[in-house]
Amino acid sequence: MELLSCSSSLPSHSSHISFGWKLVGKKGRHLKPFFHHNQDGIPSAGLKSRWISGISWRDGYRSKASSWGYQKGTGFKRPEKIFNCSVAEGDMILGDVSRKVDSASKVSIPSLPEELHGTSSSPVSSYMWQWKPKLNVHYERAGAENVHAPAVLFLPGFGVGSFHYEKQLRDLGREYRVWALDFVGQGRSLPFEDPAPLGKSRSTIFGEGDIWGFGEEPEPWAKELVYSIDLWQEQVSHFIDQVIGEPVYVVGNSLGGFVALYLAACDPQMAKGVTLLNATPFWGLLPNPVTSPRLAKLFPWAGTFPLPPTVKRLTEIVWQKISDPRSIRDVLKQVYADHSTNIDKVFSTIVEVTQHPAAPASFASIMFAPRAQLSFHEALVRCQEQDVPICLMYGKEDPWVTPMWGLKVKRQVPEAPYYEISPAGHCPHDEVPEVVNYLLRGWIKNVESQGLVSLPLLEGLEPIEYGLSRELEFIKDGSHKSIKVNVRGSKLSLWKPISSFVNSRLLSSGITSL
Repeated sequence: MELLSCSSSLPSHSSHISFGWKLVGKKGRHLKPFFHHNQDGIPSAGLKSRWISGISWRDGYRSKASSWGYQKGTGFKRPEKIFNCSVAEGDMILGDVSRKVDSASKVSIPSLPEELHGTSSSPVSSYMWQWKPKLNVHYERAGAENVHAPAVLFLPGFGVGSFHYEKQLRDLGREYRVWALDFVGQGRSLPFEDPAPLGKSRSTIFGEGDIWGFGEEPEPWAKELVYSIDLWQEQVSHFIDQVIGEPVYVVGNSLGGFVALYLAACDPQMAKGVTLLNATPFWGLLPNPVTSPRLAKLFPWAGTFPLPPTVKRLTEIVWQKISDPRSIRDVLKQVYADHSTNIDKVFSTIVEVTQHPAAPASFASIMFAPRAQLSFHEALVRCQEQDVPICLMYGKEDPWVTPMWGLKVKRQVPEAPYYEISPAGHCPHDEVPEVVNYLLRGWIKNVESQGLVSLPLLEGLEPIEYGLSRELEFIKDGSHKSIKVNVRGSKLSLWKPISSFVNSRLLSSGITSL
């Protein structure tokens, strides 16, 4: 097998670009030069282009885009260190790493606008969108005046809704166009009519007329209704198409992370990138009737309306327990690592939603819905194949989706930056919104610039996958607060900085970019 070897590090100052990459055979004999450079310093490939995607490079030297240099015999250099690596069939293999960054360094980041004197947050507006007959979708929006800014869409976890992203809407809405929606069957996107009305002589332990979906026959609009991953993916796809009207950056927490990834896998043209916030890697217990039709036939009910008698009784018992305000508060305390976080508004909104007459049957439909047609792993593979940018942010103290799951995704998608936040639990966007908003801003700028802007907390660092720590400081409740973020870097293709440089040179010459 042929290996691409290199010695690389960037100089602080130089006058032109040049490349000294070379192919080395099994026994170390040199093959043809991989890259050549012309008099203007623009590189050209000397071998098959499939090797281009196999070279890992760092995009953090945007301020010195025209100052890369090559020193004969030693490769790319920067005065401090030289880094060696080798590439085999497109995968980066770490060689000799001369420096390891393992000490925490402090970084000051912006506080929420409410903490800053003279700074106002972005106003948030609520809307209802009729998607299908009797299925209205509640969503919130901020930053409508930022007409030329990127669009960002937030997807909620199970049992919550757009209200869980208020801190993102008010903060990020100052510079982006931001949306957050409720999945149908959850939040304020519960139906306005009973999908399966009870007969006049029928009642439940909830009381006659106090609960929907427990009747004998479904309404015509609800015959095929089931609150599933596939339905939510379809909902989000139509929402982007009909309401937003352009590709967006999709950010999802827990269940919302699965849906965000699923959307990007099925409709990559709609997702400019995906950020996973403690995304659940699994959802649904029953087989999918499309991918496993024979197996699915073994289960007579899979979340449709009305609920079968046995499921009705089970739902009545379980719902009384989980909808109890004390149970809701206990769950929030469990998943929030920082108990100083004010959860009163989130708590009261969740309790309010549980009082809706459609809530119990909707919960049962969600719990018995079939799995998605694509698994989380399959969706990741598709996103990789279609070059969908991915960013990973995980609360370290999450008792449900532990860091193991985030690191597993990182291993599968090594080009994705991984940020492990502590202390933070299952909902880092609500516990430490300052950190999540800061990282999200930086990641979007990195993607928008095609890598010319460095990833947050990785400015000036080499493109190797090792852990480093940063201590982020900001003002909260009038005092300084510190949060630790462990970072694993991104392995990026060399083609990104090359193409960005070439495009900038062409544009400056009045020629259309590549």
